[in-house]
Amino acid sequence: MTTRTTIDERDYDRRRLRQWLGGTARAEGVARRDLLRLLTLAGAVAAAGTGIATGKAGAAAAAPRGPGARASGIVKPLPEDDFVVHGTNAETRWSALRDTGFLTPAELFFVRNHTATPLLDADDWRLTVWGSGLRGGPAEFGLADLRSLPATERSAFVECAGNGRGFFAGQQGETVSGTPWALGAVGVARWRGVRLAEVLRRAGLADHAVDVQPSGLDAEYVTGDGVNLGRVRRPLPIAKALDDVLLAYEMNGEPLPPDHGHPVRVLVPSWVGIANIKWVGDLEVSAEPLYSPWNTDMYRLFGPTYPEEGSAPLTRQTLKSAFELPSPATFAAGATHRLTGRSWSGGGPVTGVGISTDGGANWLPARLRDEPRADVWTRWSVDWTPAAPGDAELLARATDATGATQPERTVFNEQGYLFGAVVRHPVTVT
Repeated sequence: MTTRTTIDERDYDRRRLRQWLGGTARAEGVARRDLLRLLTLAGAVAAAGTGIATGKAGAAAAAPRGPGARASGIVKPLPEDDFVVHGTNAETRWSALRDTGFLTPAELFFVRNHTATPLLDADDWRLTVWGSGLRGGPAEFGLADLRSLPATERSAFVECAGNGRGFFAGQQGETVSGTPWALGAVGVARWRGVRLAEVLRRAGLADHAVDVQPSGLDAEYVTGDGVNLGRVRRPLPIAKALDDVLLAYEMNGEPLPPDHGHPVRVLVPSWVGIANIKWVGDLEVSAEPLYSPWNTDMYRLFGPTYPEEGSAPLTRQTLKSAFELPSPATFAAGATHRLTGRSWSGGGPVTGVGISTDGGANWLPARLRDEPRADVWTRWSVDWTPAAPGDAELLARATDATGATQPERTVFNEQGYLFGAVVRHPVTVT
């Protein structure tokens, strides 16, 4: 097999969109007229001089329901003290993570569903690998087959691209579309599985393969406008598929729970959550470019400061920090309190965190409790002795190994993706 050079992810996705619209990429399972209709309904425009049609499409915002409400289609319990329910989704409360250790327990891990969690029998489950990018015909793997292959373990966060979306309105006074997550649409787990590269090799990966597209086994997704987009799927460039992607069958040492992809899911470290397909049952390996409604036309930034055709497609997550506190929180004046939290970045390890207890006037370095590593968060702490009663704001600001630091504001985009600004956490001192 020849060596492939890793390609730039954003260039790759932009090229795929151009190829699909030009008729040289294939969108299996969705009619061209339906996808064009979806883009048109979303306000698609033509990029001058390129012929690229662009869309602001995305899932309709789920109406938030009261804390402790039952989420549609989620299997596990959602105690009010641990979760906020948003329609078919459930957000982890940061106050519930304070004493949980480095990894997020499965029972506290957030849930992002397009439809409903399917209940699949592990003994009957099969993964079909097929397509023009294989040397021979289709190959099939059961769970026992995957478990017989060399196993890999990796700690990594999974995070929705819209995590923090609620702060566009709540902190910046800007209206955006989509589920109004605070910062709880993220979790870190220890995943165990087999490298996707190993499965592709055994299936007969050919040198001319260019894309690998995992598809989920949950129900087909129908937009609010009645367009059936089929099952959730998103192509990966072959260079990425052969790099750090896992087919995971365990989470924190146990079989995957139903809401988190049982029996097997895709793990794409540091990429936006949509790439991490749950309940995977199909892998198309293609010698021609593939395009999907869940490819990056739905995951770009649109707004007055971006080009008419939108930003480059979203790939890696942004830099964020969160306090392990309820919102708002209450503290006693004159007593010393240990503030704890976590910071993470898709760009690289978090190398430093500054904490402000006076709304940003002054900053103190937090003590990092973990060795900085890529693809996971870093826990931190700082002691605070508030002097007098009153209202205050706590701020946490992280820096990662690339030199990026959280800004005061995130540039507005219409779908509220990749909020990475410093979050102002309200507290009351009594």
